[in-house]
Amino acid sequence: FLKWSGLRVVHEELAALCQRGALRVLTTAYMSATERRAVEALIALGASLKISYDTERTRLHAKAWLFHRATGFSTAAIGSSNLSHAALLDGVEWNVRVSQVDNPAILAKFQATFEQYWEDPVFRPYEAREFAAAVQRDRRAQLAPYLKLDVEPRPHQREILEALEAERGRGHHRNLVVAATGTGKTIVAALDYRRLRAQLPRARLLFVAHRKEILEQSLATFRTVVRDGSFGEALHSGDDPLEYEHVFASVQALHAARLAEMPADHFDVLIVDEFHHAAAPTYERLLEHFTPKVLVGLTATPERTDGKSVLGWFDDRVAADLRLWKALDQDLLAPFQYFGIGNAPDLSGVRWSGGRYSVKELSGVYTSDHLFAKRVIQETSAKVADVHAMRALGFCVDVAHAEFMAGQFREAGIAAAAVSAKTHHKERAAALRALESGELSVLFSVDLFNEGVDLPNVDTVIFLRPTESATVFLQQLGRGLRLSRDKECCTVLDFIGGAHRKFRFDARFRALLGGTRRSIVREIEEGFPRLPSGCFIALDRVAKETVLTNIRQAVGVGRRHLKEDLRELGDVDLSTFLREGGFELDDVYDGRGSWSEIRRGAGLASERPSDEDAAIERAFGRMIHVDDFERLDALLALAERAELAADPDDRMQRLLFVLLGQEGPYAGMQATWDRLRRSRWLRRELRELLAVLADRCRRVSRPSAGAPLRTHATYTRYEVMAAFDERTARGGVKSSVVTGVYHLARYRTDLLFVTLRKSERTFSATTMYRDYPLSPTRFHWESQSSCHAGTPTGARHVRTGHGEDRALLFVREAQTDSRGVAMPYVNLGDVRYLRHEGARPMHIEWELATPMPASVYQAAKLAAG
Repeated sequence: FLKWSGLRVVHEELAALCQRGALRVLTTAYMSATERRAVEALIALGASLKISYDTERTRLHAKAWLFHRATGFSTAAIGSSNLSHAALLDGVEWNVRVSQVDNPAILAKFQATFEQYWEDPVFRPYEAREFAAAVQRDRRAQLAPYLKLDVEPRPHQREILEALEAERGRGHHRNLVVAATGTGKTIVAALDYRRLRAQLPRARLLFVAHRKEILEQSLATFRTVVRDGSFGEALHSGDDPLEYEHVFASVQALHAARLAEMPADHFDVLIVDEFHHAAAPTYERLLEHFTPKVLVGLTATPERTDGKSVLGWFDDRVAADLRLWKALDQDLLAPFQYFGIGNAPDLSGVRWSGGRYSVKELSGVYTSDHLFAKRVIQETSAKVADVHAMRALGFCVDVAHAEFMAGQFREAGIAAAAVSAKTHHKERAAALRALESGELSVLFSVDLFNEGVDLPNVDTVIFLRPTESATVFLQQLGRGLRLSRDKECCTVLDFIGGAHRKFRFDARFRALLGGTRRSIVREIEEGFPRLPSGCFIALDRVAKETVLTNIRQAVGVGRRHLKEDLRELGDVDLSTFLREGGFELDDVYDGRGSWSEIRRGAGLASERPSDEDAAIERAFGRMIHVDDFERLDALLALAERAELAADPDDRMQRLLFVLLGQEGPYAGMQATWDRLRRSRWLRRELRELLAVLADRCRRVSRPSAGAPLRTHATYTRYEVMAAFDERTARGGVKSSVVTGVYHLARYRTDLLFVTLRKSERTFSATTMYRDYPLSPTRFHWESQSSCHAGTPTGARHVRTGHGEDRALLFVREAQTDSRGVAMPYVNLGDVRYLRHEGARPMHIEWELATPMPASVYQAAKLAAG
């Protein structure tokens, strides 16, 4: 924060810095603390200054200085002091001085982080009107909603827009967007529609929601985004459109009689907000009536408490799903502190059927255990600062369990109540108001507040039953993650006991963190070191042992469980198995088998594969990273005809060869495809695998001029070498590259291979390069330790800035994936030299010809630390 009272204290010193053009400042309009006079005075001195105008939340709360010294004795001051009179002169502040000599790694991290923020589009140059408007927004929360909106997509919104583009590129024009409440789904819809207006010959719009408030706010959003104050007409609360070109309608207004008057193809774009209501008859009626060119559904969850799914309207697929960790990392949701508490009732003997516990038996276990109920009260009192001031939701097994827990809490002097779907709606509404006002401290329910209820002040969530569905678990957790001005974080208490062997603890942690079962085991063992900022997970000793035993058992006999689950599901395809079983491709292709092997183990196939067939099955596991439709379509076509092209140097054939090929230049390839042609089950597996890979493609890859690889597609090093036809002395494709730079002399091109998350176990001191993105179009890269501008390699790098030589950048998060297999690289395409510092090594800043995909940029920033 910048104050005039602080600036005037160091005015002369800063003026001297500015005379050399050497002062850059980042600040924020958050909390209205930064003063306009201080900002304008710094700019008048000649400082370069950028501001975050976002007053709803901020990612910048740093108070730090970095002083660069030509002598090499640079220093930083990091601590609690803003640029104010109190902070500099008489406040009680804590700061630490860091020296380049003593702490070079900290200063390097400081500078890298600063550069990332400096290049982040959230921080923009000072503009007086925009700054005044930001301050006014913060001081006057009652300003019209559209004044709060930013029509430029945030990183997570850009990811969703890219996913929609990819889906439509494959012919999927009915798409569901799943993202948590508060993440700006309506802004995404408006930005998407603005793009569609430029693509469609006609773009008549129907936007449907169930509440007047949602429609009014959505209309204001669309008017802002399309920059047309007269855009759109209302169809609700007695309003009737005149033109019916761009209509924002309540579902209630679209009754049968009105629908009968509208042609089915009248609207080109249909957007339905809160799509999880679409299983209701009113929504089904309008969805069955209209035949738009584009359908977009917006929801926080595709799963309803009544068991009905809305995915049928979208061919059982989700186009874009904003993962919880991304929303948390970008400050879109309140952070959580999760406590896993062991010694809950043992449920290993409770009957399990249809993928869930018997509710009746569960209720009997919980309602008969008064000691456990008292322990819940003790743990809640220990973890929550003031149980009488908390606003908590407790999720129970059934009505009897909810009422039992409410009674136990009331006996302990804590205001509590229980509600369920059977509770009269007026009584439920009164209970919610009491919780909001603080009259109630905790409200116990039975799957009642999973979705559709806005409770931003809930600051505590108590899980008093095992939640079999990861989706429901996230819905319930999400009730406490809404941002609220008076809430620092959400406290989560999860009471964990022995579980049935089919209960999957990994599902909830994968829902929180992503990854596979094996990676979740590693996260638990290491104490969850890679959580989003502000979040915390702690399992007590008993809970940790219970969870790890459960997951390790599933991992250790994972393939047996896979076969048992398939036997229960029946003769389904790979896609259905993954969806219904909650598995990932990594579970099927874990290095120990294949989809056909699981089918045989489940008794659904009787073939006896030869050694050559088994080798092809194992080779399918090398394909699960493929994410460009060019290769997927070529593989599918080749599988159908099972014949190789006549030209062995064909680029596409080389790429396909490395997926299924043997050792040597192309030895045994025709024999491999001959076996595929004769093998019904191998071709079936390949077709089903390709369908799954195509279904999960959410990134648009593009041809790269003069290069045989598609920009933004994913490749192994082996595939990159094959694409450029780089061979060994014996004629085989080069399978390894010793260094991170490989020079293709005949193409005058350098291939730059970057691993972002480096480990001392796999990288030596001389190869722990500092590589990280500065922005979607800028990348900081450190050369090999011996490189300088006078070496042939360094000179080539510099020449890319003049178009004389070429460089392609390939980036991956880590050296190996959760299976222990070498992780492939994303091809970020052509990069051009901008500048460098130092020598041995050179610190080069590259400019990307094509901006990184939003998903890659966010993941790269996290991986690089």
